[in-house]
Amino acid sequence: MSLEINIPDVLAEVQAVFARYEEALVGNQPAVLDELFWSSPHTLRYGFSENHYGHADIAAFRASLPLQSPPRALLRTVITTYGRDFATANVEFRREGGRQTGRQSQTWMRTADGWRVVAAHVSLLG
Repeated sequence: MSLEINIPDVLAEVQAVFARYEEALVGNQPAVLDELFWSSPHTLRYGFSENHYGHADIAAFRASLPLQSPPRALLRTVITTYGRDFATANVEFRREGGRQTGRQSQTWMRTADGWRVVAAHVSLLG
């Protein structure tokens, strides 16, 4: 089976939902972030110093934070779609006033509710 890579309309959909995610992340909108993660026990998120398994665990962690994420500059963003229902988004970023480069990876899947993150990872380079 051969999947089409970056079908223009699918790529545009994922770019738009990724932009919405980024806006919610730096704008302290946890309800939007919760919405954009797949509501499933199979969803996972590996953070800077923690691992979360399942949407409920991810949402509980996010709710415990005083702020979601400090402002940051995206240094490089690579979004790739595979067919019509699967995509990855990978970002290099630097927090405002920081020196370290961070990395964020997301796996997106089209669901009945729209595009949702099914797996995510965020880390800082040493």
